[in-house]
Amino acid sequence: MLKFTFLIRRVDGMSHEAFVDYHRNHHAPLFMSIPESGKYVKKYVISHPVEMAGFPAAPYDSVTDIYFSSMDDFNAFFASENYRLKVHPDEPNFFKLDEVVTLVCEERIVADKI
Repeated sequence: MLKFTFLIRRVDGMSHEAFVDYHRNHHAPLFMSIPESGKYVKKYVISHPVEMAGFPAAPYDSVTDIYFSSMDDFNAFFASENYRLKVHPDEPNFFKLDEVVTLVCEERIVADKI
């Protein structure tokens, strides 16, 4: 399985609280509403940094992890008409597309006590 991690920054003028609300309550449900999410996406996780005393401010506003079984599934999802016409046009409403950092990872769970 391949894990695609996207580090994203909110658009100028949007508060952290508004960004988190939009991501959780608008964009994520929109992302999951297209049939291709059920067909190709194995796991979808959105994480938002919290301020913590003793730690520096986070340089990104979200870490978004999307898991796919293969590069073919990744490509099919992002090339789909539903993604291109419904999901992708929503992205510039809350994050800076030109500043996204993408990591492609092979995840190995070392401990899982949840």
